[in-house]
Amino acid sequence: MANHRTPTTATALPVRFLTPEDIASLFGVPLETVYQWRRKRTGPPGFRAGRHVRYHPDAVAQWVTDQTQQAA
Repeated sequence: MANHRTPTTATALPVRFLTPEDIASLFGVPLETVYQWRRKRTGPPGFRAGRHVRYHPDAVAQWVTDQTQQAA
């Protein structure tokens, strides 16, 4: 009998990490803008999964919060 563990909230991964295309669509900007944000380190923080860039939804949400607070 296999030992199946249910992940706890603290260690569970999000439903899905976001792609650069998701970020572009979410903010209504061209994909190149997302890549420029990453190069300039002005956009939401991303990470590499092999060759691919991914964004944690919580980090994106925090970045949006930070942006709206700076604008106020």
